[in-house]
Amino acid sequence: MLITVTTTMAPATDLGFLLHKHPARLQSFDLSVGVAHVFYPEAAEDRCTAALLLEVDAIGLVRGRRGPSGDGFALGQYVNDRPYAASSMLSVAIKEVFRTALTGTCAARPELAATPIPLAIRVPSLPCRGGVDLARRLFEPLGWTLDATPSSLDPAFPSWGDSRYLDVRLTGTLRLADALNHLYVLLPVLDDGKHYWVSTDEVDKLVRAGGDWLAGHPDKALITNRYLSHRRELTAAALARLAEVDDVEPESLDNAVAPTAEAAEPERPTPLNVLRRGSVLAAVRASGARRVGDFGCGEGVLVRDLLAERAVEKVVATDVSARALQVAARKLKLDRLPDQQRARLDIFQSSLTYRDDRLAGLDAAVLMEVVEHVDPPRLAALERTVFGQAKPATVIVTTPNVEHNVRYETLTPGRFRHRDHRFEWTRAEFREWAESVAAAHGYAVRFLPVGVDDPEVGPPTQMAVFDVMAHPAIDPETAPTTTAMTAPTSAITASTAAATA
Repeated sequence: MLITVTTTMAPATDLGFLLHKHPARLQSFDLSVGVAHVFYPEAAEDRCTAALLLEVDAIGLVRGRRGPSGDGFALGQYVNDRPYAASSMLSVAIKEVFRTALTGTCAARPELAATPIPLAIRVPSLPCRGGVDLARRLFEPLGWTLDATPSSLDPAFPSWGDSRYLDVRLTGTLRLADALNHLYVLLPVLDDGKHYWVSTDEVDKLVRAGGDWLAGHPDKALITNRYLSHRRELTAAALARLAEVDDVEPESLDNAVAPTAEAAEPERPTPLNVLRRGSVLAAVRASGARRVGDFGCGEGVLVRDLLAERAVEKVVATDVSARALQVAARKLKLDRLPDQQRARLDIFQSSLTYRDDRLAGLDAAVLMEVVEHVDPPRLAALERTVFGQAKPATVIVTTPNVEHNVRYETLTPGRFRHRDHRFEWTRAEFREWAESVAAAHGYAVRFLPVGVDDPEVGPPTQMAVFDVMAHPAIDPETAPTTTAMTAPTSAITASTAAATA
């Protein structure tokens, strides 16, 4: 991957002082992702260009991978765009190679480091989830003029349209340190992904790199959310710190990234995850359940709410991810829970696609934003496990309404809300699936909206509440499970594309 920085100030070769890299030398740097090279394709008094070329060690990255198993396809770990397209790896190279320049210090030319200079920056292959319009929204408020040309998916097939890769040229008069910090933050934001685990340290990095300009940016919530890999707690912390810099109240993340039909109202909308948990808890209360399962509990947010319900005597929390259960244990402070409270909770690892007798005997089970994470061919197994074998009296299922995705300004067409979603259903598809499951396993089902029920595209989340019938007409142990309607072909195809992106 390549990026070039050009200036026409006089003398232009002073760019070498600002970057702390001599124009007459080729310099190479070993990084965790490969080798970075800095060189000058041109170095004259009237025009000077510095190039940063990053050679990514794709094989080494896979060998050293410590991420979760099954993340993407095995071949996709080796064959992808990461060695060629500007991403968080290039941001790391900018930080490591131009560390002093990023701070805006230059002992040899201190006055030059503080002076805006004419700059032209080119990133020939920039992945941008949001297209040219989003790139312009992010760069132009910072003083840049942006010229971007999309690359076609295949020149031989023009009808396929454009890819998400842009040839970007930025021109403006800025301090070099500001320009480098803009790139350091915005490259992974436009790509909407990072090659490493995002922790609390990333908040400090973002505030340090963006403190002088991000606080006043009109899209600071979007930038912050993407930079921190959509981790809500980190995003909230970063926005609060940026608000201190800008001396304003922190923005509502949900208002910024998920506007609703009532966005014109002056009060801030309630976050969708809060509305979703409230709807689920209301359904649990209405069922009168005393033993409740949270199937696919993740990091335990709903578990905490269920434990706060006095009428709930037992909570069974399961997830297929051991790491998610570790996080849940930490957030729930299991080691410090009073004995009486701890006795109310069973939390363990389990897969909903395999029979597990520990899931039986419940009054209600919740699958909150779970089914869309299951591969379509495995949905029939989930149906048998939950509705046929565990068979709680009430099952509550929530899932995104894909029709509502057009209301999310930052979500590009055809892209799912989460990179791990295998599909997202329309209201008709969800209703068809739910009614089929109910008929096969002896349940009655009703449907409820979660969030603002948009008259055109429906609510952001759809919920189905299954109640077991006292005298089912069909034996659920022998009834066939319908799989033909588990997910539309287009959703499966889009899921495959999202997994390989």
